[in-house]
Amino acid sequence: MDNRVNIYLISGPCGVGKSTVSKEVARMIERSVLIEGDLLNEMIVRDSELSWEERLEINWNNILSLTKNFVQYDYHVVIDYVVETEIEWFIQQLSDLNVQIKYVVLRADVAKLNERLVKRGDPHLIDRSLFLLNQFESSSLHRHYLIDASDREPYEVAEEIVLTT
Repeated sequence: MDNRVNIYLISGPCGVGKSTVSKEVARMIERSVLIEGDLLNEMIVRDSELSWEERLEINWNNILSLTKNFVQYDYHVVIDYVVETEIEWFIQQLSDLNVQIKYVVLRADVAKLNERLVKRGDPHLIDRSLFLLNQFESSSLHRHYLIDASDREPYEVAEEIVLTT
């Protein structure tokens, strides 16, 4: 029997459904925790001196610290955050632990992303979302991990992640 802890790292562009799918994945797995990267990023409230790169570095180190802590207590970890170039670093940082990392990149059609972002009141994120979608689909680093969430219910996508990745 495999007694390794699973770490589910769920990435993708803005509006693709990362948060909803991540919550579904966490609900499906006994003894799991959900780390929402955006919430950690919002913890830094009033430091305009920090560059985006510095904030990102702090955030990834916080995600890593929390992940290691929960793994130490045998929790499966679901991480909801946009992963651009950090995946190899993250895997390396956990290489000494008995864990299995399940990385997925959610994608959706351009029209679906636009619709979702407008519906939730975030049309200002459309350009960023489309930029990220293009990055994920054209990058050899991410392309292998793409899961299309365009016309599927979040629980269907979550089942695929839990059962097949």
